[in-house]
Amino acid sequence: MNDVATQTLATIEHFINGAPSAGTSARTQPVYNPATGAVTAQLRLANQVDLDATVAAARNAADSWGETSLAKRTTVLFKFRELVAAHVDELAVLITAEHGKVLSDAKGEIGRGLEVIEFACGIPQLLKGEYSDQASTGIDVFSFREPVGVVAGITPFNFPVMVPLWMCPIAIATGNAFILKPSERDPSPAMLLAKLWTEAGLPDGVFQVLHGGKETVDGLLTHPDVDAISFVGSTPIAQYVHETATAHGKRVQALGGAKNHAIVMPDADLDNAADHLAAAAFGSAGERCMAISVAVAVGDAADLLVKKVEERALAVKVDNGTAPGAEMGPVITPASKERIVRIVTEAEAAGAAMVVDGRDLVVPGHEDGFWVGPTVIDYVNAEMTAYTEEIFGPVLVVVRVEDLDAGIKLINANPYGNGTAIFTSSGANARKFQRSVDVGMIGINVPLPVPVAYHSFGGWKNSLFGDKHIYGPEGVSFYTRGKVITSRWPEPAHASGASYNFPSN
Repeated sequence: MNDVATQTLATIEHFINGAPSAGTSARTQPVYNPATGAVTAQLRLANQVDLDATVAAARNAADSWGETSLAKRTTVLFKFRELVAAHVDELAVLITAEHGKVLSDAKGEIGRGLEVIEFACGIPQLLKGEYSDQASTGIDVFSFREPVGVVAGITPFNFPVMVPLWMCPIAIATGNAFILKPSERDPSPAMLLAKLWTEAGLPDGVFQVLHGGKETVDGLLTHPDVDAISFVGSTPIAQYVHETATAHGKRVQALGGAKNHAIVMPDADLDNAADHLAAAAFGSAGERCMAISVAVAVGDAADLLVKKVEERALAVKVDNGTAPGAEMGPVITPASKERIVRIVTEAEAAGAAMVVDGRDLVVPGHEDGFWVGPTVIDYVNAEMTAYTEEIFGPVLVVVRVEDLDAGIKLINANPYGNGTAIFTSSGANARKFQRSVDVGMIGINVPLPVPVAYHSFGGWKNSLFGDKHIYGPEGVSFYTRGKVITSRWPEPAHASGASYNFPSN
């Protein structure tokens, strides 16, 4: 890239204490359009001075926002919900330009984020405490929850609007200040969210955006004035975030990677199963933590299922996400493409059968984009890297097993436990499956079992570090701390009843 081209590009800045800010660092890195391979902007990267200023603003804002009435907080939440809904098209365009997913999929992720905002609008009901009258003679006991203070959200590239909206509405509604550190790959949607929070009437410093890489992440994990960390990303980084932040006394929820299996029974509607497998494997180019990446074909279902999935994979329209009728866009970076191609090539060399091969896909007019086509690999075993690694691309591997028990055993032996599904017409099979798999989110004839906002999202095993799932009731619990008050108001003339013994009823 030449210097003139660099100078003409817009610079995406931070959002600190209520306004866009260049901060004090001159460091930048490029932002790409994955469909074209072109650099579209330069992203400002924070240094320690910028981080300290952002945290200081958040700490100051948290003290006053936490004392703001529930009525005033919910007024802001309702207005923010209206503004996000009014800017869906604009947000979707930003997502597609920097992530690459098709516009309809981008709008879908915003819709799931809106659900969480709507849930957070009911925060007065969700924060109601408990009261026990006359727990002992003349003594009442009651409880309520308070905000933890300053929360940092570190979010991944694959959902630049939805995942931040899984965190910040609940954190803010419960009275915290929130610092968003979005992915460097697609930072622009975060800046529009900051603008909408301000327009909704949120005080300065309550929602801020700080861009950066590992240095910025480490600064948030160790800063003494950050009280809690919410993270979504790969398992190795989730484990690092959890260990580092907890070692520095912070509350942490760190959601990691996945290897989601879908069992297809011989009694399933195979056309329905194939439709959903293709959509769940190739939607968003497979760059979803809830993507189905392993089809577990049981017994006689295998041959016909593979044939039907092949037909659907070949029919997927791969194009620039803004093109009419596009169903799948590019992957996020050249490095992602190289890794996906490597894993597929290793599976082929190890004896797997290439049913549909997307390694050499070229999209006319977008030859410099980061393209991998829908790929289906049959006869994969548990030793192949195509099975053991989280591919995070449009690749569906097929593992064949004899029966349901073997499928459940396969799933439970996998180190991940994010999501799983079964396709069956048998209630007995479904019930056995849901009670036997060691996975946090389960779909019955539903390939992407992402819970609605009034439940909570989270996996098991290496898919979650920490004890709280994200959004929903567990999100409210994570962003707040409980207080219990034991109260007595004796009459002045009465004896105090004080005793050196441990108090009893």
